[in-house]
Order: sequence, then structure tokens, then C-alpha cells
Amino acid sequence: MNFEEEYIDVLLVPAGLLIMLVYHLFLLFKYFNKPLSTSIGYENNDKRIWVGKILQLQGDDLRKSVKTALNVISSSTTATIYLATISLTLCSLIGAWMANTTTNFFPRELIYGNTSASIVSIKYICLLTCFLLGFSCFVQSARNFVHSNFLLSTPGATAKSDVKKVEKAVQRGSEFWLLGLRALYCALNFLLWFFGPIPMFVSSIVMVLILGCHDFRSDNQRGLNVV
Repeated sequence: MNFEEEYIDVLLVPAGLLIMLVYHLFLLFKYFNKPLSTSIGYENNDKRIWVGKILQLQGDDLRKSVKTALNVISSSTTATIYLATISLTLCSLIGAWMANTTTNFFPRELIYGNTSASIVSIKYICLLTCFLLGFSCFVQSARNFVHSNFLLSTPGATAKSDVKKVEKAVQRGSEFWLLGLRALYCALNFLLWFFGPIPMFVSSIVMVLILGCHDFRSDNQRGLNVV
């Protein structure tokens, strides 16, 4: 193994991670300072208006709207639990694989980069960490969605303070869902690292470009309006 091939992981892998980190730090800055300029903030605003419109109804209309809202949140909870199960299953598989082998599952002859046992172990640990983080976020998301179910189904809970509690629970569930998805996106980069540092670096750039088109909204996009 020559010098360039041995140390290309040291150059490209941190560079790919740095690109992802800088992008998400910029996204957080925009989210905290101008939330409506990001898709995350705009979707949270839509959810807040959605909860408010549901709980401002009265009588039979309120019961029907609450039933519909509970079905929507239950669907989100089911999807969250499904992704949490997948993340935990992959963690178990990776852990079992690490306990039995420290070799790369891809032929070393086709990988341009460091293929030593220590680097392969680091790859497994990084991949395992991402899935564990994703699992934790999805569990927290499900917890908040379940809590919002209880708050929505509470009889007579239509006061302003009650509405704020439901909004907060739904928003937190959505935010943890998003963090879980970001952990899976990061896991994809580490998975491509098994095929070499170049695919990992390229995937980081491509992922930032794709996420940039999704995370930031243009001024001509509109959300829900308060009536």
C-alpha cells in the first residue's frame, strides 16, 4: 500500500464529515434565526396552525376533528416505531458482525484506501453509532407523539395553555423524527465508506446538495393560513 492510498482516508473522510457538519450548522442557524426560511420551521408552523384549528372547533365538529387528528398522529407514531425497529435490528446485525469478524465485506482489491483491521473497526463503530442515534431519536419521537395523543383526547382541553402543550408535543415529535432521519442519512455515508473514502466523500457532497434543495424554501412557497 503506497502513501497516497494509505492516507487518503485521513483526508477525504474528515473532509466529507466537515461538509456535512458545516451544512447542518448553517441549517440550525437559519432555523433559529429565520425559521420560516427553512422547511423545518415552515412545517412546524403548519403543524402549530393545524393543532390550533382543530381545537378551536366546538361540539360534534370538535370530536370529529380530534378523531381525525388522532388517526394522523397514530400513523406518524407507527412510522416512527417502524424506523426505530429497523435501526435497532441493524444495530444488532452490525454488533454480531463485529463480534465475529473485523474484515471488510467488500474485496480489498477493489477498494482504494486504507483497508487495515483498525480502519474497518472504526467504520463499523461509526455505522453502529449512527443507527443507535437514529433509534434513540425515533424512540423520543414516538414518545412525544403518544403524549400528544393523550393531550388531544383529553375532554375539555381547549384552553390556550392546553393548545400550547399539544403544539409543543407535536413539534418535538417532528423534530426528533427529523434528527432520526439525519442519523440514517449519515449512516449512508459511513456505509459507502466501506467501498472506499472516495465514494464516501462524493456521497457527502451529493447529499448536501440534495438536502439543500429540500431544507430551504423559496419565497413563493406558502403554507397554512390562520383564518
